[in-house]
Amino acid sequence: MGAAERPLVACHDCDLLQREPVLPEGGVARCRRCGAILSRNHPQGTERALAFTLGALFLFLIANLFPIVGLKLSGDYIQTSLLGAAQVMYRHDMRLVAALVLATTFAAPLAQMLAMTYLLLPARLGRRPPLARQAFRALTLVQPWGMLEVFVLGILVSLVKLAHLAAVVPGVALWSFAGVMLLMAAATASFDARDLWVRLEAAR
Repeated sequence: MGAAERPLVACHDCDLLQREPVLPEGGVARCRRCGAILSRNHPQGTERALAFTLGALFLFLIANLFPIVGLKLSGDYIQTSLLGAAQVMYRHDMRLVAALVLATTFAAPLAQMLAMTYLLLPARLGRRPPLARQAFRALTLVQPWGMLEVFVLGILVSLVKLAHLAAVVPGVALWSFAGVMLLMAAATASFDARDLWVRLEAAR
């Protein structure tokens, strides 16, 4: 394909229209005006993103089935899960906080992982899922609302502050949430939207 036949792409930062270059494996295309990254050529980016996303989904299931943390205080042992903590906040008239916790630490990350799996798995199998464009738009909309990093950091800070009041026992879910956070960061870094759409268009 000649240079004049390559598709035009707009820079996300400065809106400059320019021809998309042919990238070697591992290559990066940058804007001619501002230097922002236009696209990357990730070798096997779709396969790696899918593997990381499936691993994150498995850990996310574990994280919501087991307790996040346990407290030993005056002979009593108290433990709770993420959904259990949201229920307690809801019962204590903190409905807005409970809704924010559920939206940012449960609904948004789960929707992101499901949307990525819905797009990546058929692409890996050479198929095009129905409503692929709508799923991609939903993925871009929900991605900023996932705040597992803030959640895990907040728990760690709380554990440090509670250490002198009670015996703190980190639960399986806490480590699982940390694993989800790392795997989703790896999946996002490996996700190559251009390669995904090339595969989906070829699967028509």
